[in-house]
Amino acid sequence: MMELKIHQFDLPLLHPFTISRESITVQPTIIVELIQDGVSGYGESTTNAYYGVTEQSLRDSLQQVRALIESTEMSTPGELWFAANELLDDTFALCALDLAAHDLWGKLQGAPVHQLWGFSTDANPVSNYTIGIDDIDVMIAKMAEFSDWPIYKIKLGTDQDIDIVRALREHTDAVFRVDANCAWTAEQTIANSGPLKSLGVEFIEQPLAADAIDQMPAVFAHSELPLIADENCLVLDDIQRCSGRFHGINIKLVKCGGLTPARQMIELARQNDLKVMVGCMTESTVGISAIAQILPLLDYVDMDGAALLKSDIAAGCQVVNGVCQYPLTSGNGVTLNSNRD
Repeated sequence: MMELKIHQFDLPLLHPFTISRESITVQPTIIVELIQDGVSGYGESTTNAYYGVTEQSLRDSLQQVRALIESTEMSTPGELWFAANELLDDTFALCALDLAAHDLWGKLQGAPVHQLWGFSTDANPVSNYTIGIDDIDVMIAKMAEFSDWPIYKIKLGTDQDIDIVRALREHTDAVFRVDANCAWTAEQTIANSGPLKSLGVEFIEQPLAADAIDQMPAVFAHSELPLIADENCLVLDDIQRCSGRFHGINIKLVKCGGLTPARQMIELARQNDLKVMVGCMTESTVGISAIAQILPLLDYVDMDGAALLKSDIAAGCQVVNGVCQYPLTSGNGVTLNSNRD
């Protein structure tokens, strides 16, 4: 049978990270460890003020499924996810559990998860590096610090958004993506799309507030750039509402509940002719290594979370200048550097 351990860490950031609605310097995270036959699998969920997720709420949720976990022998991660989903209404906790289950499953099988699924990593998309909102000269300096990355995602939502992108463009020929994190109006999005396109921006992520989705058909019709849903696409049931309103979706593992539902979302998105991106939170290599397992299924990826940290808590898949490097280990490839409850 499996054993459940819960670990809590504070992840220090390399720089203060600011988006349109908050700024942080430390990211609290919860690591789930599932143990069977002396083998440990690791999964992660960060806390999130926007969604009301705290360390305590995650611990409380995971305690609700402790009896289930500790009376179960690992067979497939999907079986555990569906059983836990019957007991939990907390996708963040489900995510940490599901990622740990996949890591453990792969390690018990003796192969990386993506290989067990039959995926080839030969044509993986490369990741962007995210530049948080700051003074323009600071944003330029942050970009210069990671000057070899091929794509940058620029957080916007200020009164000088076009000036920011124009200033950054003077220092690189890399592809840009922009993420307004719900800060724009429909009119601003349409007006900004032209200048942003001329500045080499690939797409706009979540320009409007999530509750303004009824305004998105007009934006979809008139924007000069593709639009990617984030806050409007949390779970499987959201995907069909994005069709005709967005050109693609950004799946976050913590928001949907892990790799098991993420694969369902990818399949349904393809059926609705939507591009697929997977994004990360500001998380450790534990969470990033899980994203790496579904990388071959994606059009775009944002898996720079561990690169934003001053120090990491784990080893596993590493993203170097946007390219994912897989370790020669099984499961999701995760090894925890140190444990602290």
